Amino acid sequence: MNVGVIGSGTMGSGIAQVAATAGCQVKLYDTNQAALDKAKTVLEKILNRLIEKGRIDFEEKTRIQSNISYVDSLSDLSDSNLTIEAIIENLEIKKKVFSELESYVAHNCIIASNTSSLSIASIAASLEKPDRCVGIHFFNPAPLMKLVEVIPAIQTSQEVLDAAVKIISDWKKVVAVAKDTPGFIVNRVARPFYGESLRIYEEGIADFATIDWSLKTLGGFKMGPFELMDFIGNDVNYTVTETVFTAFYFDPRYKPAFTQKRFAEAGYLGRKSGKGYYDYAEGTVKPKPKEDQELALHIFDRVLVMLINEAADALFLNIASAEDIDNAMTKGVNYPKGLLAWADEKGINWCVYKLDELYNEYHEDRYRCSPLLRKMNKANKTFF
Repeated sequence: MNVGVIGSGTMGSGIAQVAATAGCQVKLYDTNQAALDKAKTVLEKILNRLIEKGRIDFEEKTRIQSNISYVDSLSDLSDSNLTIEAIIENLEIKKKVFSELESYVAHNCIIASNTSSLSIASIAASLEKPDRCVGIHFFNPAPLMKLVEVIPAIQTSQEVLDAAVKIISDWKKVVAVAKDTPGFIVNRVARPFYGESLRIYEEGIADFATIDWSLKTLGGFKMGPFELMDFIGNDVNYTVTETVFTAFYFDPRYKPAFTQKRFAEAGYLGRKSGKGYYDYAEGTVKPKPKEDQELALHIFDRVLVMLINEAADALFLNIASAEDIDNAMTKGVNYPKGLLAWADEKGINWCVYKLDELYNEYHEDRYRCSPLLRKMNKANKTFF
């Protein structure tokens, strides 16, 4: 199978590695020759590390490298059966690239976007054959993260959707099919992990270190929300939140936090800038959390129930199946449990009670309970 990947940044290079490892003939395209050279060098280092760890041998490294060629003309992708675009998150730029690409590739070539937040329907509209367009959203780093969201636009044909799901499954990835709505599954459902944690901080309930400690200790999350935002980058994370908030017609559930906006404006972007919610300068001692179990439980319960509510609402609005929603969160962002399975464990009545408690305290639509949770509670049902 011939695969074209547009964009040789971290994500595009990772996707190319995945496809090449699966035995595809890959052409990695970029207009910037220096970026292509860097991608080739980075792949060499990654494969050498895999050899050192005993994951692959020299022959496998050679095979993967020989499956990738580096090209600087979009017309070089003309023999592709599948093209995946992984460039800047700008709708107009993507549409321009897709429109040009279509003039080169065969009529049955699947044209996919790796966008994490833009409308697949809008991207597809740039094509003369919009039914061939689909969202194929990998998570970073693409070779390591198991999940791939596959998102059909309203124009996408069933044949193209089925083919995309099969291809990605054959690449040994876990596929979650999602409706073409803002944030798809993961970037929508995960918003409260950041947003509610920021809200708790802004209310003066706890500091960054205590909130992180609470969610790691009681929830089993590998990273706390402030550690994770520093890892992702406050500029990137804030932009995703703002995009989802705007796309959902300013639904208060997705309202961004001024704290994060100010940190981004100050250049406190996290690890990549050397300072974010924590200081990453050499020799700096990380602040210690307040190890108060009662406080930790309050923080954990509040963030968890908001996450569960978001997952339940995604199911209520047919964004994805219950299985795909839980797979998305465990395989896409390494949550310790699927949120819907977690809801069953905590009890649907507990979820409704906690949400109503928050709503009664704040009287904000942010804390409205999903109708699905109410219906399930009345019927005494569980998700699984």
